[in-house]
Amino acid sequence: MIFRRVRIPLGDRLLRIAISAVLLGVAVTVLVPLLNLLALSLTDTARVAELSGLDVLPKGFTLIVYRILAANQYFMRSLFNSVYVTLVGTAINLAATSLAAYALTRAGLPGRRLLMLVVIVVMVFEPGIVPEYLVVKKIGLMGSLWTVILYKAVNVYYLIILMRFFEEVPPSLVDAARVDGAGHWTVLRRVVLPLSKGALATLGLFYGIMHWNEYFRASIYISDPMKYTLQLILRQFVVLDDTSAIIGAGTIYAYDEAARLSYAALKAGTIVVAIVPVLLLYPLILKYYTRGVMEGGVKE
Repeated sequence: MIFRRVRIPLGDRLLRIAISAVLLGVAVTVLVPLLNLLALSLTDTARVAELSGLDVLPKGFTLIVYRILAANQYFMRSLFNSVYVTLVGTAINLAATSLAAYALTRAGLPGRRLLMLVVIVVMVFEPGIVPEYLVVKKIGLMGSLWTVILYKAVNVYYLIILMRFFEEVPPSLVDAARVDGAGHWTVLRRVVLPLSKGALATLGLFYGIMHWNEYFRASIYISDPMKYTLQLILRQFVVLDDTSAIIGAGTIYAYDEAARLSYAALKAGTIVVAIVPVLLLYPLILKYYTRGVMEGGVKE
């Protein structure tokens, strides 16, 4: 067998080079600030002033920033609260959105058109914060993390996206499962959901980021510092310059290096802790983006 090398036209090669250069420039623009924050948080406290905005390697090495963060009970509790809210909230979001999308894509659903009209109206005319506050207060969820977890249990836009995926499942697969005696729950769990892994992974990422970055409603409904989410601590310390949110009088004297601690480095460490979980999540979900809805299924 003879393999012949395919010649790529000069114009296509130049186009590829140009696209690669643009993508490389975008990657550098995104990565340099993140690496600079990491370097700042790891730089020796006495050499923080030597670090410029373009440096991506620390000057010296110390973990004093992360030791102080780990010693602060409010910070560690807020980190746990954010993880809890994100995991539980995303699980509820995916379950509720999947059930709603499956029901609304069934042709025999009574009042399906009316229900779709209600869904669209809710998407366009979203209730304001005042009615929402009154509802939360009425049902007794003030001061509870469930106010953040249950917020937008079903995002209408994501619901419509998932409905489009469910509609792509061949009716022959569903009919075959029904002939074998499968009910709606079995069809959803054994047929529809396995063929929609890409959509579920994508929506799970969107829902997870929404919960991880949520601070507005948490700042309204939660007043107990032990129930604060990480974003509330981040806003209080980084944006409002409230140093007591991270380091107090009792904590600062626990370390010899703390007397020379740079608050810029401490802010950088706080930001790094807040963004690293999201950055680690992207590679796990990315592989699902390129998979078709009918992977492993029969295509018609």
